Amino acid sequence: MNKQAILTYLDDHQIPYELTEHEPVFSMEEVFAIDMPYPEGNAKNLFVRDKKKRHYYLITVKGEKCVDLKKIRDEYGTTKLSFASADDLEQLLNLKPGEVSPFGLLNLHDTDITYFMDEELFNGIGMTGVHPGVNTSTVWLKTTDLEQLIADNGIPVQRIAIS
Repeated sequence: MNKQAILTYLDDHQIPYELTEHEPVFSMEEVFAIDMPYPEGNAKNLFVRDKKKRHYYLITVKGEKCVDLKKIRDEYGTTKLSFASADDLEQLLNLKPGEVSPFGLLNLHDTDITYFMDEELFNGIGMTGVHPGVNTSTVWLKTTDLEQLIADNGIPVQRIAIS
């Protein structure tokens, strides 16, 4: 799904959201430099895989957090994790580096990807900002709405605590 398809999906399913247009961003440092409406809801998305490329994981966390993949492996029973390649990202989620987003899960076809969401995204304002398939926009929506949207599309959401 491209940006317009995602926005249409949100409209068609009556999921309230706000859209922020901005310069292309490729890192959280660049995101933090932009005047965002809900900076405490900035999310970082990591697309990772196991060593044998049999299992893939999308991890959404609060933007300022560092993610310890070894700790995730130990706490959630995965094998050794590393970042998936740009080719894997494009083939599986139809996204490019810098565009990683839970909305990419809506592009899945016969692929099993585990989705982890940081518990902390549900606290505070309860809003999460993620790219709608491009890194020049951010969609802001309630974290619970994002969780439900993903679950409604057949992707189990696992809430995890990332310290």
